[in-house]
Amino acid sequence: MVGIASSSSGELSTEQTRSTARATTLGILAALAGLMFGLDTGVVAGALPFIATDFHASDALQGWIVSSMMAGATVGSLFAGRISVRFGRTGAMLGAAILFLIGTLLCALAPGATIMIVGRLFLGLAVGVAAFAAPLYISEITVESVRGAMISFYQLMVSLGIFLAFVSDSLLAPGAHWRWMLGVMAVPASCFLGIVLILPHSPRWLMMRGEKDRARRVLQSLRSDEEVAEAELIDIQSRLQKSSDAGVGLFKSNSNFRRTVFLGMLLQIMQQLSGINALLYYAPRVFQAAHFGTNASIWATTLVGLTNMALTGVAIACVDRWGRRPLLILSCAIAAFSLAGVGTLLAIGASSFASQLLLCGFVLLFVAGFAIGEGPLVWTLCSEVQPTRGRDFGIGCSTVTNWAANWAISNTFPLGMAMMGASSTFLMFAVFNGLFILVTLWFVPETKGVSLERLEANLFAGTRLRDLGR
Repeated sequence: MVGIASSSSGELSTEQTRSTARATTLGILAALAGLMFGLDTGVVAGALPFIATDFHASDALQGWIVSSMMAGATVGSLFAGRISVRFGRTGAMLGAAILFLIGTLLCALAPGATIMIVGRLFLGLAVGVAAFAAPLYISEITVESVRGAMISFYQLMVSLGIFLAFVSDSLLAPGAHWRWMLGVMAVPASCFLGIVLILPHSPRWLMMRGEKDRARRVLQSLRSDEEVAEAELIDIQSRLQKSSDAGVGLFKSNSNFRRTVFLGMLLQIMQQLSGINALLYYAPRVFQAAHFGTNASIWATTLVGLTNMALTGVAIACVDRWGRRPLLILSCAIAAFSLAGVGTLLAIGASSFASQLLLCGFVLLFVAGFAIGEGPLVWTLCSEVQPTRGRDFGIGCSTVTNWAANWAISNTFPLGMAMMGASSTFLMFAVFNGLFILVTLWFVPETKGVSLERLEANLFAGTRLRDLGR
């Protein structure tokens, strides 16, 4: 693909800079899907203790209240690919916005645990569709010079949503106003619904439908340079013509495509087994296990959200300078070290004030490590390595894997802590993060500054996975 960043001088002209800014603006708006994802992920951590008291929920029922959103997201991601193909990436995000509103109202008004779980299922359906469509849309409208940062911006919005939810929970916790904690999410859901209505369709999706003229107009509005837009259009058309099979057909017939599908699934399993969502969903319980009070636990959880958001911003600044592989390796190393510290402190009993501060420091270090790599870069890589014709299917498989693993961990974590103990649970996550360093070294390619079309050409030429970006 003839991208904006491929000029021989290495500098962007005024027109090219404007074109990138236009695509960036639309990418930021699409990334607000991540804000909704983060809000609905984070809000349950502070609300759960009060919901459990009002609904007399056991550990198992609390696990279902939390994990029902992941179950819904798993189902939503199963159908997200078909929805995205039929209605476009923007159509999929529109449907998700409507589901966000429905789920929010059901949860806020729930008279009991059953309706709460139903509402969380609706939120999960929305998250499953949005988490598929938004990164895919962003990857298809931005140029390769900023693509990593833009897709990572989606994760920043997730982190911002988690942080804002934690802050809201902390402010409402003294009065145990859990219905307000859940209900205020209707405001950003309504805003997201309005924003999606102004987003243009992805040019790649329009080309897949044979609407070349519309795709050209969209590209020209994004690039503002007819020559660059036309060259990019030709590249997209060439890739579509060279691959006649799509989705399942391509997966069955092409072993090279199967490699990237399995890589995407492996990366999503890595992300979930890092331990991040177990911490985010049950952070107050983790801090209470270290003898923090209820209010102190919720405010410590808010600090976790702030760290997650701030370091995701660092990842965005570095991803297109340092590259994906170095950041991912550093991320896994920090996560393994810090979780080993958490597990050790919980084993010896963090009852003194000094040990509580040290445990909090290890938790924040883990969140920082996750935020610079395992969080944003997994979504970035999963959207980059899939070829054009099979992109919906490939990302769909990785997204389903993410939510299935997320559901399994969030559903079993309370029981796991009760049976294994908090210390053994976090030491186990530390071992997983250590193994993920090896996975990154063996399989993950460096995609910094590489066009989607070049990655695709190398893939179908049989290049090994870690060398796809060369």
